[in-house]
Amino acid sequence: MRLVVVSVLFLLMSCNSGAQTGKEVSADEFEKGLQQGNVQLLDVRTAGEFRTGHIKKALQANWNDQQEFADRTSALDKQKLVYIYCLSGPRSSAAAEWLRANGFQQVVELKAGFSGWKRNGKPVEGMVDVKQMTMSEYQQQIAGKEYVLVDFGAEWCPPCRKMEPIVNEFLAQHKEITFFKIDGGIHTDLMKQLNAEGLPTFILLKKGQEVWRYKGVLTPEELNTIWTNKK
Repeated sequence: MRLVVVSVLFLLMSCNSGAQTGKEVSADEFEKGLQQGNVQLLDVRTAGEFRTGHIKKALQANWNDQQEFADRTSALDKQKLVYIYCLSGPRSSAAAEWLRANGFQQVVELKAGFSGWKRNGKPVEGMVDVKQMTMSEYQQQIAGKEYVLVDFGAEWCPPCRKMEPIVNEFLAQHKEITFFKIDGGIHTDLMKQLNAEGLPTFILLKKGQEVWRYKGVLTPEELNTIWTNKK
């Protein structure tokens, strides 16, 4: 009898351990899982790798840059499923362990990574070759305007995605502000020239002169307070 009780306890512990650590699944299972609602898809490769092709609707956070990874994943919902992948598996495995250790209990890894995904003939999206915006073109866009809010962001950036509804609400309340959204995943040369070091980066200009900038996520209250103080 005691042996049976011990065996049952061991099985329960094993099941709980599996639930905590998540799982690695094939490309077919991964694709099927993505068809569910409420899934956050995370690509942990570099931005350069991401631009060569990625899974549709993926967010990007570079595991090799621990600060960037921590910053971007802080915008994810810990209560929702996270599907994660890298090029071949090791980086996403390490990133998944980090996520679980930091409160993400539902993390699913893609076996063999993006390479395996492509080998299995799964659909891939890629960044098109877009001409870099020049400083001259940037200045033309902001010239002659009283107030301009510049937003360096990207569709695949989790904090940028989190900020989108906040910025939209703010702009709806302040019609006097011209909004200039720039894809920071494409126009990297311009970001470098303007010393914009991360995504999202917001720059407020008054008559062409910078009066404020911020990198990261803001609450609606913080954004409105900054506007009140800087206009």
